[in-house]
Amino acid sequence: MADLIWLFLLCTVLGSVVGFLAGLLGIGGGLLIVPALSALLVHFHVTDVEHVLVIAIATSLASILFTSTSSALAHHRNQNVPWQVAPWVLVGVSLGALISGFMASYIPQQGLKTIFAVCVMFIAMRMIVSTRRVMKTRAMPKGPMVAASTSVLGAISGLIGIGGGALVVPLLNYFSVDMKKAIGCAAVSGIAIALFGCLGYIASGWQVKSLSDGFLGFVYLPALAGIVVTSWFTAPFGARATHFLPVSQIKKIFAVLLVVIALRMVFS
Repeated sequence: MADLIWLFLLCTVLGSVVGFLAGLLGIGGGLLIVPALSALLVHFHVTDVEHVLVIAIATSLASILFTSTSSALAHHRNQNVPWQVAPWVLVGVSLGALISGFMASYIPQQGLKTIFAVCVMFIAMRMIVSTRRVMKTRAMPKGPMVAASTSVLGAISGLIGIGGGALVVPLLNYFSVDMKKAIGCAAVSGIAIALFGCLGYIASGWQVKSLSDGFLGFVYLPALAGIVVTSWFTAPFGARATHFLPVSQIKKIFAVLLVVIALRMVFS
């Protein structure tokens, strides 16, 4: 019982950090939740190593459902969600996340860890090398093309347990969508990725993990509760902070941290 309380308390600390980052950077927090929660679940003997990563990814997505909702509401109030584009983005990421939720349990643990680490490295390196150069004006493609491209991003996001902001934001920026509006759209898309990804992870894990042990499919409910109880409240602070904090500098610092995390996962 004492271990469960400690796990819950540590997850509340984790949730407060990722909630703020979700609002500030539009990343959903999964890039931090998955490695941190994997370590916590193993340390407190919640599950075996064979299933720990898929459980961390599923629980991360479940928490992002709450975090992204809070963040998206804040961005909507600040008129930072481009609703002329968002519906097609939502269709695409929903389909991709649902498929990846069913597929993840069939991927070997080492393969899933490698996929996560490679994706994190890619996202981190892009944050580090990005510049403030003026982008060429590019026309947004037609809705079905937006849905098709974002379905791939939704599948990747669901497979590694992130809200999709780190992938959706660069795509929207490429098509000349303002950074703040791109982050707002990413926060909204995080809701869809989390919802449909979770449905896949719950269904695929239903026969593996028992609800009596605190699981709903592959989602570990005590950890989810700890993360959500604080992330829901800190996400709006992050969204408001985009107006006065140096977001680009913070992204680079965060990217360095991600590189360290990814390398540790690869060589652990």
